[in-house]
Amino acid sequence: MLNGSSSASHASGFRLVPAVAAPELAVGHEPLTLADFQAILQHNRPIVLAPEALARVERSFQFLKDFAKGKLIYGINTGFGPMAQYKIADDDLNQLQYNLIRSHCSGLGNLLPPLETKALMVSRLCSLLRGYSGIHPELVQLLRELINRSILPCIYEHGGVGASGDLVQLAHLALALIGEGEVLYHGTITPAAEALRQEGLTPLTIHYREGLALLNGTSAMTGIAVVNLLKAKRLISWSLALTATINQLVEAYDDAVSHELNSVKLHTGQQQIAAALRQLNVGSALVRKREQVLYKEENLGADFLQDKVQEYYSLRCVPQILGPVQDALAQAELVVLNEVHSVNDNPIIDAENANVYHGGNFHGDYVAFEMDKLKTAITKLAMLAERQLNYLLNDKLNQKLPPFINLGKLGFNFGMQGLQFTATSTVAECQALSTPMYVHSIPNNNDNQDVVSMGTNAAVIARKVVDNAAEVLAIHATAVMQAVDYLQVSARLSPACQAVYQQVRAVMPAVVEDFPPFYKLRAVVSLINTNDLAVL
Repeated sequence: MLNGSSSASHASGFRLVPAVAAPELAVGHEPLTLADFQAILQHNRPIVLAPEALARVERSFQFLKDFAKGKLIYGINTGFGPMAQYKIADDDLNQLQYNLIRSHCSGLGNLLPPLETKALMVSRLCSLLRGYSGIHPELVQLLRELINRSILPCIYEHGGVGASGDLVQLAHLALALIGEGEVLYHGTITPAAEALRQEGLTPLTIHYREGLALLNGTSAMTGIAVVNLLKAKRLISWSLALTATINQLVEAYDDAVSHELNSVKLHTGQQQIAAALRQLNVGSALVRKREQVLYKEENLGADFLQDKVQEYYSLRCVPQILGPVQDALAQAELVVLNEVHSVNDNPIIDAENANVYHGGNFHGDYVAFEMDKLKTAITKLAMLAERQLNYLLNDKLNQKLPPFINLGKLGFNFGMQGLQFTATSTVAECQALSTPMYVHSIPNNNDNQDVVSMGTNAAVIARKVVDNAAEVLAIHATAVMQAVDYLQVSARLSPACQAVYQQVRAVMPAVVEDFPPFYKLRAVVSLINTNDLAVL
């Protein structure tokens, strides 16, 4: 199957499924949203090219065809990068583009998971449809066909430095479009020429600059980033549902998530998180009001209160901890979708102003920075889950549950003890991976590319952190439901938290007698990766 990528595909939370009966989604008309991406990626919603976008592409191509006569234009009749001072003979212009594509297909490491590859292709299509790349319409038409038919080029994780675009990753996309290299087709790695032949598709013909227009862009890091965001948004909903369940089962006071307390802290994310937790608590018979318990005169005569006046930070400060995470996701979504719809190749073929502009729109710093922030935010989410898990497993902290929430015989059975090791080590890995790539520029390309973004590396590492966090949440969810069972409070949870309890219990039974839990844990990971709780 996929060289090292099958597990990554499983962890992604999405599976390529047969297309459902749905209207075609016009690309190139209005900007795509994350929901649009999810429909294309998860449900194989077919896409169509907006007529006005095709007209822009045709206009740009025809302008370049006329404008290029008698002029030296980078990447059309010059060499590339530090060899741009070499003029290319007219008879070699088309071969120059093929040479560029083939020479840069040097990717190594694991294949990108299928959904990331498809998101990459959609991102590249959106950019090209802006009509500033001087390409023949044949290119976007063929790319659309490959997306709709899930013919996915084999693209590798290693190779891109994220400036001059994702040259190596996008070269592998271009290689498949010209009918060379390999693709994932019907779940099998297949020669691209064979897959195109079976689908009755003709490989791309080079006209002027189709090779450079494909390679010079940020669409690899951007496609990976889109999938990361879709998964991360699901994780924060699960974190909130588990947080609400813990606070209910320990009968916490509700003022920590109150509108009054959180509205005076002027951060949108915090207020959204608090509002979501309030909604999750609706209908709970467990959450208490401080005025009904502690604000009573009989408490004034007591020198020591058995009841905790305030919960530990991992339970009480969740709006303040996950608020920045929510804000980080919102900012990343804005930046990444802006990049999807940006013109990010070089040079820019501007038919409207009748000129060709050279610069650096291929630089991936925007995406790189957001992916570094995203992985830091999701690491903090995983750290919060680990601290909540530790609270549940440590009877001296919670003073409500047996050690390791052991539902069997203490000393003889082990409860959740073994699971904690995995959660702790996985969070530690997330912490190590949170070192930013954004500041790891290394000059290359004979120092022509003297400052680079490392954006694809940033996106790939962020994916690892997001997938790790899903595993931590799976262990955490198992422990939370174990605590619910020990306290026998499932019927007193809010309806929203009862629903989450039932979902987890459908794939992970209560642990009483010891058994190897990794089979069941995989099912919980899959549940978290595929079930959108829509809490936010």
